[in-house]
Amino acid sequence: MFWCPLPGLPQDSSDALSMGDGISRGRLRRAAPLAALSARTAGEAAVVGLRSKLTGADSTEFHIRTAARYVELLGRSKGALMKAGQVLSYTGVNPAVPAEFRLVYETALASLRSDAPPMAGELARAVLERELGRRTESAFAEFDPEPLAAASIGQVHGARLNDGREVAVKIQYPGVAEAIHADLKNAELLTTFLSLLLSGLSSRRPSFDLSGAAREMSVRITEELDYRLEAANQAEFAEHYRGHPFIRVPEVVNELSTARVLTQELAQGLSWSDGVKAGQELRDQWAEAIWRFTYGSYRRLHMFNADPHPGNYVLHEDGGVSFLDYGCVKRFSGEQIQVIDAIARACLRDDVLGTWRMCVEAGFFNSSDPVTPEEAFAYLRGDWEMFWAQERFVLTPEYVARWIEHRFSPSGPSANALRHFKLAPEYTFAGRMELGMVAVIVQLHPGNCWGAMAAEHLEGAPPLTAMGKREHAFFADHQVASNYA
Repeated sequence: MFWCPLPGLPQDSSDALSMGDGISRGRLRRAAPLAALSARTAGEAAVVGLRSKLTGADSTEFHIRTAARYVELLGRSKGALMKAGQVLSYTGVNPAVPAEFRLVYETALASLRSDAPPMAGELARAVLERELGRRTESAFAEFDPEPLAAASIGQVHGARLNDGREVAVKIQYPGVAEAIHADLKNAELLTTFLSLLLSGLSSRRPSFDLSGAAREMSVRITEELDYRLEAANQAEFAEHYRGHPFIRVPEVVNELSTARVLTQELAQGLSWSDGVKAGQELRDQWAEAIWRFTYGSYRRLHMFNADPHPGNYVLHEDGGVSFLDYGCVKRFSGEQIQVIDAIARACLRDDVLGTWRMCVEAGFFNSSDPVTPEEAFAYLRGDWEMFWAQERFVLTPEYVARWIEHRFSPSGPSANALRHFKLAPEYTFAGRMELGMVAVIVQLHPGNCWGAMAAEHLEGAPPLTAMGKREHAFFADHQVASNYA
């Protein structure tokens, strides 16, 4: 449905030094450890690759060791580097990593999300009161000083409003915005990080517009720092899905939200770790809800929440899902959506020449590229059988790994098409969404009529699943109501 480039990082330059938080800000000082690790990793990768080719020696230990080095360095670096590491943990890492070792890197990088040390309760309260301009006791009937969760930018506390509503209060760490802004101006630091990922593990570099993708990621990371923007995004999703039979978006409490504090309804339900152990029927329903939220928001709102990972989903016993965290939202123009859907529709119809023609018109391939229409078609359609299947299809880790290898490996079955595939930077986060969403729901081992759901999206076909019929009725009623409004 979409295509995924390697997430890039921003360019620009400044020479900010220390900010008093113990994090070095000098451009060369920040870049030097990454440069050293890049050189060391590249050298070791060359030796390991040659040894494996000549003797068949196992290179697993090298990749485990390298992943641990990445995590240790990114964790110490903080700022945008740590944020970028978190992004990579749920986007399949990148095409330069051999497919059989991607899980090693994703698992190691995931610790950057789950192991964030929380700020002390006193400091959280101080930030909260400074932002709201009043005492915590006057804003909330109860406020829990122990955080419910801690992440890279802020942490979440449970609280109760004076009217009795249970809420979640997200408080941004002091100094984190300044640290990330400084990194986003540091060309040497972030370019070195990108070089590390591209050339440190593979001698074959995919051809993406890395500087453009870098600017795109820079915009998204910067947006996540402004909780007012996140609140506006969330309110837009909440308005669209209010009353939906299985998609739930917590309501924002605007009077208790600022640029660095976001207060919203508390979503209560099952965690992801509980969900993966539930019965098959519930797991199928949760996966379908996530799929419909992802592609339905893209189709109806021309936007989607581009941060798909298990911590952003609260699961409910009725098959519904509450969707959290709207700091990273990507919007598309109607023209961009038409381009993506037209190509996917041609693939769905087995239209080889039509797929090639539309890809050339969109600029994804040049007509002079040494790529045949059949190669382009196989690259875009091949191994995406969940969307082309005409019956129930069960997602498995093996299937997703095969798809990633087919779509993203520079030495895989579609290497020639991938080498010449040109993706505009604005589609960077569409790729992150597509790959991230599938990488998440496969953990549920769900089965569904994904092909019928794709036909709904691309061809306007009537829904076949029970959840699809409920959703169709909901939006039909909404349309009638809006006509009389």
